[in-house]
Amino acid sequence: MSDNYLTVIPADPHWHPDRAAANHATAALSALLPDADARRGLSARWHDTVEMVHCGANLKTVHCPHCGADSDGWWGEAVQERYDEDFATLLVTVPCCGAETSLNDLVYDWPMGFASFRIEVLYPNRGWLTEDELASVTTAFGHPLRQILAHF
Repeated sequence: MSDNYLTVIPADPHWHPDRAAANHATAALSALLPDADARRGLSARWHDTVEMVHCGANLKTVHCPHCGADSDGWWGEAVQERYDEDFATLLVTVPCCGAETSLNDLVYDWPMGFASFRIEVLYPNRGWLTEDELASVTTAFGHPLRQILAHF
């Protein structure tokens, strides 16, 4: 059996909302779900440390945001190293062009990211949020958001 998630995370991996902002954003996202089954899978989660919010089997490629080169295998090792350090830093020097960047700023096809807070929906019964829908949740949240569709 496979699982599908629709997740929204702060653009800043270290940013935490207060309860009121989290509740407003959760309510805004709930209103965009098509039915009660989807709303039952909705939850807000705070984490003690930054965590990777993966898109699962949807991930196709990871590219450098500076030169556009494919990660060519170094990405998994970099994520493992940062994981072993509880994601205390997300900074990496990319081997393709030597630029320093964040794992959060790499170009993921499908989108994914890193966060210490998330609102996720297990079995959302819908696809991506439209730009207007994401903007309404972002307004309720009070901080820029990213969305991730995951399939595991």
